[in-house]
Amino acid sequence: MMPAVALGTWLGNSSTGRIAPVGYETEQAVLWALEAGYRHVDTAWSYHVEDQVGRPVKTVVDAYNLLHEITTTPKLWNDAHARSAVVPALRASLAQLQLSYVDLYLMHWPLGQFENGSYDSTHYLETWRGMMDAQALNLTRSIGVSNFNKVMLESIRAHQLTKPAVLQIEWNINLQQPGLLAYCRQHNISVMGYTPFGALMDKRRADSPTRIDDPQLTKMAAKYGKNVQQILLRYAVEMGVIPIPKSITSTRIFENIEIFDFQLDESEKWTLRNFDRGYRTIPQLKWSDHPFYPFEKMPEYTTTTTTAAASTSTVNTEKSTQQVISEVDVNDKSARMNFRDIKI
Repeated sequence: MMPAVALGTWLGNSSTGRIAPVGYETEQAVLWALEAGYRHVDTAWSYHVEDQVGRPVKTVVDAYNLLHEITTTPKLWNDAHARSAVVPALRASLAQLQLSYVDLYLMHWPLGQFENGSYDSTHYLETWRGMMDAQALNLTRSIGVSNFNKVMLESIRAHQLTKPAVLQIEWNINLQQPGLLAYCRQHNISVMGYTPFGALMDKRRADSPTRIDDPQLTKMAAKYGKNVQQILLRYAVEMGVIPIPKSITSTRIFENIEIFDFQLDESEKWTLRNFDRGYRTIPQLKWSDHPFYPFEKMPEYTTTTTTAAASTSTVNTEKSTQQVISEVDVNDKSARMNFRDIKI
């Protein structure tokens, strides 16, 4: 069991790299989130804000005895992929977070990279064994992965290692990955979705196939008295994805959790499914030549009116949304309602 929405604490990237905190904006954001009712905070060593996450969590836990009600999810960075490095890395994060254990610890990426920029060729299965070591030491209750593809998940299963409790991936209406979601549902792996708004609001991304002012989206928002962001978050929840909206603005933080007082109808979900373009907002092409790069090695985006065809590479074996939809009798209401349960 885990909270259905999490606060993201990644501050984003700029033209010069990852944005670092300049003050206590993340600490204040976490306090606002806890006040608004969030009970899940997603963070990572590489965000350089674990201390700002830990202080407000500790304050609220101590004041209201909420130790077992707030989930904190840090992530292992790529420079600690040796099996022997995993536990020390988690201990360092725990020190920053002022916690003796966390509920969930994720491997941030399946690929390793040393601090000097050179690649670490440690196999992700060896790193995963280090994650299992951390769980055995009760430093984390559950372990999971981030940015893994289906082949990598299958590799963990084939080697009879501990099943990941969670897969965290980019998920939004332009990148819905139905095959991967279906696989996770089949194997009882919870899915967390980062970048739940994709590039819909990023004016710098001229290649984004959808914008926040899309008439179909604004019409839905008006119907429910919500904004488009709330529609997108609600859709994620209804598709079985735990969205991770990030914000350091109080109004946005409070709005992003106000999504449990309405429900999308089937025609609206059908409309939202058709926005899938296989468009990846964060492809991390700088790592595309790493042997464990998890994404398709092909042109990433399409802005045509039809859904991009799925990659035929061994890295990405899932079907596109349009292909899955074509296998469903669109006149069969029960089939449409069970769309997310389709096994591929």
